[in-house]
Amino acid sequence: MTEAANSNAALGRTDLPELDRAAAAAMWDAYRAANPGAADAAPEYSVENFGDSVELADELLALVTHGPKRATAALLEEFAEEGELLPRIGSHWIACDGRGTPVVVIRSTELRVGPFDSVDEAFAYDEGEDDRSLESWRREHQRYWERTRAAVGREFTPQHEVVFERFGVVWPPELAD
Repeated sequence: MTEAANSNAALGRTDLPELDRAAAAAMWDAYRAANPGAADAAPEYSVENFGDSVELADELLALVTHGPKRATAALLEEFAEEGELLPRIGSHWIACDGRGTPVVVIRSTELRVGPFDSVDEAFAYDEGEDDRSLESWRREHQRYWERTRAAVGREFTPQHEVVFERFGVVWPPELAD
């Protein structure tokens, strides 16, 4: 099993394929050539999927590429488990579909770390999922994190620290904000 597959399995994401890092690097090179200032200001990038399954990765990415999703949330402890650095304002990540193919470059515009219960209505709305309400955000994210934490032998509680991230789509030009 590869490092990426080991990481996915350790996080309970067993049905997600490896990410196409070569295609992601080519996408980054095209973005960097067209936007050298933004790329040089934050030259590191991550390559990731949304969600923990092929179906969820595709569903959430569609909300980014053709819908209202301009925010996402992740448990703080998952960054350490994945060996990933925390995002910072201006940092980039390449979002892949459920097959591991890179689709868009995203740039972080706002970050906040806080407990699960600190999410507000505006963030829930910007995340663009379900009916975009605070109630559905809390219900669905709690359900998601209970499932993903249980898959790795851990428990989720509302006291977990969450990285709340707003972003813009910056590449390719036809999908950029």
